[in-house]
Amino acid sequence: MGNAGYTCIRRTFCWLNIILWLCSCAFLGAGLWLRLSYEGYATLLPQHAGLSADTIFMCIGGTGFVVSFFGCCGAWVQSRCLLVLYFMLIVILFMSEFLVGSIAFLFRGGLGRTLANELRFGIERHYNASDRGSLVAPSVAAIWDSVQQSFECCGVSSYEDWYDIQSWSGKRWVPDSCCRQLYDQRQLLTEGSGDGLMRVDCGRSENPALWFDKGCAHSLQNWFTAQLNVVGAVGLGIAFVQLFGLITSMLLFCTVKHKRASDTYKSYSPSIDPQTRTSSWED
Repeated sequence: MGNAGYTCIRRTFCWLNIILWLCSCAFLGAGLWLRLSYEGYATLLPQHAGLSADTIFMCIGGTGFVVSFFGCCGAWVQSRCLLVLYFMLIVILFMSEFLVGSIAFLFRGGLGRTLANELRFGIERHYNASDRGSLVAPSVAAIWDSVQQSFECCGVSSYEDWYDIQSWSGKRWVPDSCCRQLYDQRQLLTEGSGDGLMRVDCGRSENPALWFDKGCAHSLQNWFTAQLNVVGAVGLGIAFVQLFGLITSMLLFCTVKHKRASDTYKSYSPSIDPQTRTSSWED
């Protein structure tokens, strides 16, 4: 292959990895934005918090950052070792993405049931009304308040999911975020003993008429499905880029090997002096 073809392949490979590096930085930024904007909705699934869209985006971005670095360095210094390492990493990533995508496709029918069970488990075992967490790492209670106020829902299937949980054993209470707009963040007056009135929280009034009657499972399932659709679409695009990277890296590896062999042959080939050649012809 001529120098023009080798230069074309090398520049194409470098630009491909520069684009991949920029996309990886964008993935890292998108992951941070999702984590800060949606307040870590994956906290609602304590056993599968690592499967959130923000975590997946940051993992993809970090991995792509490292892989594209190896690719650019391998093309720039013409190192066959770095090119082979780049090829192996791309193959591992490609196979991992294919495996995860296949598993997700096969078990997509049980997503709703699994999500509902995990949400109930989080309510029963990990909900703590006094723990509000922080802005960067909100608690389960803070996330549930945000979800129920945003979607105007209560519990997983209904408000009864909040009954007799570990945080208030034996009580038929719900969080105040379950209260309808009219009673949200207000104190209700109920008749008490004696001559006075006793003030109780809306969530502890044990009056279901004041609470949202629909559960949050359907709304949360739609939200999680939308995030997975985004991840799947982006993953498909990355797969095409990776496939192109595999082909280009192998072409560059072969051309580097051929170019080095050609340069070695030229360096060891005997050179003939033109004057000696002329004198030998005259003789």
